[in-house]
Amino acid sequence: MLIEFESDVFRWSAREDSSWFFTSVPPELSEEIREIPRPYRGFGSVRVRARIGGCEWATSIFPDSGSGSYVLPLKKTVRDAEAIGEGSVVVVRIEVLDA
Repeated sequence: MLIEFESDVFRWSAREDSSWFFTSVPPELSEEIREIPRPYRGFGSVRVRARIGGCEWATSIFPDSGSGSYVLPLKKTVRDAEAIGEGSVVVVRIEVLDA
């Protein structure tokens, strides 16, 4: 499954000093991903290949208990290379690998 979406970047709010940044997969696409049969992985994670701008990397998306959507962690190297900060809007391409 290959999806593309636009989403805001946010900082993980569980800790004030957090340097973890994420973007959310829209709810309707999250629902489609949830319906793909796959073996269970820790924390309900789903292996993906992500792309923002010229950066592509292997990672996992994780279900957010508050919104019900999956969230994609954004590595510092990607944020730096693409000049992404808190509140930025990014276009994300994700290939789901667990299908």
